[in-house]
This record gives sequence, structure tokens and C-alpha cells, in this order.
Amino acid sequence: MTRRSRAAVMTGLRTTEIREFDLPEIGADAGWLRVEVNGICSSDWNMYNNDKPGPRILGHEMVGRIEQLGSIAAYRWGVSEGDLVALEEYLPCGHCEYCRAGEIRSCIATDQRFSGGVRYGSTPLKVAPALWGGYSQYVYMPPRAIIHRVPDGVPPRIAAMCLPVGNGFQWTYYDCGAGPGKIVVIQGPGQQGLGCALAARIAGADMIIVSGLSTDAERFELAKLFGADHTIAVDKDDLLETVADLTKGRMADIVIDTSGLGPNNINPSLRLLRKRGVMATLSRKGSARDFDAELLIGQQLTLKGLRGHSYDAVEMALRAMASRRYPFERMSTHVMGLDQVDHALRMVGGQLKERSIHVSIDPWI
Repeated sequence: MTRRSRAAVMTGLRTTEIREFDLPEIGADAGWLRVEVNGICSSDWNMYNNDKPGPRILGHEMVGRIEQLGSIAAYRWGVSEGDLVALEEYLPCGHCEYCRAGEIRSCIATDQRFSGGVRYGSTPLKVAPALWGGYSQYVYMPPRAIIHRVPDGVPPRIAAMCLPVGNGFQWTYYDCGAGPGKIVVIQGPGQQGLGCALAARIAGADMIIVSGLSTDAERFELAKLFGADHTIAVDKDDLLETVADLTKGRMADIVIDTSGLGPNNINPSLRLLRKRGVMATLSRKGSARDFDAELLIGQQLTLKGLRGHSYDAVEMALRAMASRRYPFERMSTHVMGLDQVDHALRMVGGQLKERSIHVSIDPWI
């Protein structure tokens, strides 16, 4: 196999340069992935604005073919060289109470906020063998790697969205209990919000409402193709009044905030719920002003923090892609090369006029 790999390295704050790395020999319990495409997550933009961990290769939505595989790894993972697979960002320990319960996303070993935590897309180059990110031609597969087979007929460009769409299944179905009889409001029509809309539809929710801005017209159209019944541009229509009107005053059973508006969106979102409703949010930057505990307690509401996905949720996303019932090709709006990583990150981060939904990096173009 090729013993060198080109990669786009984040060398400093919002700075990328192309470097080449040697591919060292691996043990019987590891492998090398030849990356075919890597999706860009909004969290990549957040990391691009934080240079504290040091130089590293970003990217964790990896799909590729197994280039080299040790005998122990082949037995453990049940895959062969040449297989098309998707990797999760998590590299869990495999033996803690969370891992044994199937909650690998909660394993401390996957969390870089704790000493020694390692995960794809955020691990510094100083951790051997350096190739821990998908903006690279090759990625190291350690014994702790979590692997999904890509179903036959699902192109790599589509499979690269299995993690954000998997988040949608995790948050909407597993974490919030979407299903028949439920009214679901999803704030933010980005890739994860669209995944939530799809999950709510497959789960059989009675009504799905997606909110965003008037500039999200293309995303609103796609949301409806994925299952949304209604879309609301909150810069034109009042969200609370419109939800009350659409539900005839019943309000929502579930509100999922993927908008990134921050903790100050919690109070307005809680008001969208009926009694005993559930709100889940990704917003964590800053602190909420005057959190309405009276509303939370008086209405017997549940407030959840969202982070990541389970193995099953990603498998559900891949099965939805294999069904060919949904227009995932319209969700994948851009594919760029390693030389365009900086441009792609800035586009995902909303720093450019170009509009996108899901952007991928092909390290071979």
C-alpha cells in the first residue's frame, strides 16, 4: 500500500496547510482506512476556532475502504480489506460502565475535555500516528475503532452523512420518544435538523414542524421531502403563535433545538410545549438568562442536553439511505478537495455567501 498520506492540517486559529505523513506499520489489532469522503460537521467549524489542542487533522464523518487490516482486527470487526465502511468519531475504552451498557458516546475515553481522551477529528498530531482526522487520504484504525458496514448501493458521499442523520434518530426517537400521536417541533433545518425530521417521520409522529429563517427556503423544501408537515420562518412569523395555530392550541410534545441559538433559546422553546412535554437542546455556549424554572416545574417538563449518537442510531440512518426512499443526494450539496478545506469550513461556519447543507471533502481530488 501507499506509505504516505496527504492531509489538511489545522496549524493554528482558522489556518490550514497541506502536509504529508508516513504510514507506519500496524499491529495485528489495527488497520488503515483509505478515506473516500469525509463530511464536515458544524462542530468542525467550532474546533477551527479553537487552537488550544494544538495542530491536528479535523474531520470525523469518514467513509472509505479498508486498505490494510490486521488479522485480529479482521476477526473482531468482521470486515475485510476492500470493504466500504463508515467510522464513528468515538474511540471508546470498551470496558467502562457506559461502554458495557452500549452508551459509548458517554465513555470518558472519547471525551477530549478529560486527560487522555482520544477521538477522531480532534486529537493532536503529537498522538501517534498523527492521522486521527478525516481531512486526510488515510486514517488510522486502532483497536478501539467503531465501524459500520456501508450497505450495498449507498454511495460514499451519501454514507458520509450517516453520523449527522444518526444524531437525528438518536435525539428524536431514542432520546425524546417520538412516535404515533406526537407533535414534534424541530428548530434549525441544518443537516442534523433534517435528520430529526426524517427520524420523526419514520417513527410515525402525527405532526412535524421545522423552523428556521426565510433564507432557509431550500432547506425547508428538503425538510418537507424528509417528512416535515409545516415549516416556519421565524423572522417572518411568530413561532409560538404559529405552533399554537397549527396544533389548535395543543402545542408540541417534543421540541428539539438544533439551531445553535444558545441557552437563551431555552425559555422560548419551553413555551412551545404542552404539559409533560420534552425539550432537547444542543446549545451550550454561554448561559441562559433568568432560566424559567417555574415553567419547567409547573408544566412538569423535561429538559435534556443532547450529545452524539448510539451505534443503533447510525445503523438506522444507513438503513434509511439504503431504502432509497429519501432524497439524500439533495442534502449533499458540495464536495471539495483537501486544498479547499479552509474554504469549506468557512462556508459551513456561515462566513461566506455560499449556501450549503452538507459539505464533504474528497482527499483525492
